[in-house]
Amino acid sequence: MSALSILSGGAAQGLVTSLAPRFRAQTGLDIAGEFGAVGAMADKLRSGTPTDIVILTSAIVAGLAREGLLVAGSMSDIGLVETAVAVRTGDPLVTTKDAASLRDALLRADAIFVPDTQASTAGIHVAKVLRQLGVAEAVAAKLRVFPNGATAMRQLANSGAIKPIGCTQSTEIIITEGVTLSGSLPSGCELSTMYTAAVATRAVAAQQAQQLIDMLTAADARELRVRAGFLDARN
Repeated sequence: MSALSILSGGAAQGLVTSLAPRFRAQTGLDIAGEFGAVGAMADKLRSGTPTDIVILTSAIVAGLAREGLLVAGSMSDIGLVETAVAVRTGDPLVTTKDAASLRDALLRADAIFVPDTQASTAGIHVAKVLRQLGVAEAVAAKLRVFPNGATAMRQLANSGAIKPIGCTQSTEIIITEGVTLSGSLPSGCELSTMYTAAVATRAVAAQQAQQLIDMLTAADARELRVRAGFLDARN
């Protein structure tokens, strides 16, 4: 065995990557697997994809534990992640101080880059917000939907549109070269999602999976979590 197998929401990719060298030094293992829409990752676990550790939304992790696919006693919260707005680096930031300004920004944009609106945390929420603001039909032709937030942000960075924006989880924006975090969603449209790690019931490397969870949640990793875009649960 040369690698710990992970299924994770894209929100945690930057944090896991930052800890990978330390994890390798302690265990001799790399971290390999997939980062993507949380719903798709949960389905992969259900379908039998070899997995040692998952990092998904707390609600999905709790459900998978009830299904017997995760070790309930290993569940540990990592932190909250906000859904936020992104622009190409160098483009003017957009104002999102309230629902009206967010609505205007969406209507002014000529392309809106978002993750899967059926399986990803941020994508599902974006679709809800568009309906809430009454602009779902008006911006439908502008939506550029990708399997996960990281892909959506890379596409935003390389977009040839004149006034593109993106909306996904802040952690995915932060780690993507060529895009800039423009602001959180305003009150009434906001979403902060708790991400939780757990060891898979059928883990081959259960001990090492728990070691990674301990590293992700340790007090001395707080600065890394903050840099990656995670907020403390108590905040």
